[in-house]
Amino acid sequence: MTRDKTKEGLTHLGEKQSKIISNYDPNLLEKFENRQLRRDYWISLDCFEFSTLCPITNQPDFGKILINYVPDKYLVESKSLKLYLSSFRNHGDFSEDIVNLILNDLDNLLQPKYIEVRGNFNARGGISINPFVNHGKDEAWKKFAEKRFLDYQLYKIE
Repeated sequence: MTRDKTKEGLTHLGEKQSKIISNYDPNLLEKFENRQLRRDYWISLDCFEFSTLCPITNQPDFGKILINYVPDKYLVESKSLKLYLSSFRNHGDFSEDIVNLILNDLDNLLQPKYIEVRGNFNARGGISINPFVNHGKDEAWKKFAEKRFLDYQLYKIE
């Protein structure tokens, strides 16, 4: 595949002005073909300025969204991911549901071998919420996901 072919089907990349959508929209996500199919590799995507709304109080929740995945045939286009994550700005949902929703949307789009999403939400009322979710595609990656989940530590209490 040539570099020119890579841009086919990508509507956000290269646009000088992007319309920021502030209501949740999974259709903002776009993908392109993985040209490195002969080996497995990690992709880490970190959003340090994530915001959403509490579904009960409508107060803003701020935090970080950390996404790691091992691609199969497709990669997420990063500008579309930025616009997608921005679309949560006026979306009311619990932190635990947000990370699951992000994982589901990316998994449906990309069908990666493995994916995990972690949210590190800022404390409100003295408690921070840090949900983690993961998923493996086939048997080997499902076993990896299970082990990673069981071994997962958000932080060490010292």
